Amino acid sequence: MVQESPTFSPLYRQIKSLILHALEAGEWRPGEAIPSEHELAARFSVSQGTVRKAIDEMAAENLLVRKQGKGTFVASHSDPRSLFRFLRLVPVDGRLEHPISIPLECWRAKAGQEAAKMLGIELGAPIFILRRLLRFNNKPVVIDEIYLPGEAFHGLCFEMLQDWNGSLYSLFEARFGLRMIRAQERIRAVGADRSSAEALRVAEGTPLLSVERLTYTYGDKPVEWRRGLYATTDHYYLNELS
Repeated sequence: MVQESPTFSPLYRQIKSLILHALEAGEWRPGEAIPSEHELAARFSVSQGTVRKAIDEMAAENLLVRKQGKGTFVASHSDPRSLFRFLRLVPVDGRLEHPISIPLECWRAKAGQEAAKMLGIELGAPIFILRRLLRFNNKPVVIDEIYLPGEAFHGLCFEMLQDWNGSLYSLFEARFGLRMIRAQERIRAVGADRSSAEALRVAEGTPLLSVERLTYTYGDKPVEWRRGLYATTDHYYLNELS
């Protein structure tokens, strides 16, 4: 058996890379406990302090979750606390709201130039396109159009979206083994056109936030491109900087 031992410094970053490879390979699934620091130290032939530093950094990046007295677990989108990591809408009155996701459409298509470029796939490759509405307190607030690579989401259908009780990312994780690790967003102000105005129940020309997101899984692989329109009459977009 080949010994799993890093060869480059800084050492804890090499340990982090090895743990990431194990996660990407599915050795430990979302929600499962990873081996103890002692066990990982023995596996990688390093000190527990080095392993601890690697795990601390991964916990700070929301890849792992430490649970007092229980161990360290692979972060999961099924954890309700993960919802607002990617959804940064906060009500003006400060009350925490859990949105309801309402699927509107789901169809197969061929990737155009923009979708192919964003998702890193061939022009004309199969993709899925979803449209969904997010409601807060029964009020439409977000309309999303989401593009997914067909190969990674084989079997996705409208009925699956309707039957799922949870976030889209928890569905992607549970049904397709894809965990969303990080995202890049581009935000600008736009005026509501007729279609978005009807969906969000606002007047045409109402200022909306246009949020374009590219989301990555392990290995920095893009697996979701979405374009959303946010009504901010009762909400604002919160981004914490540190």
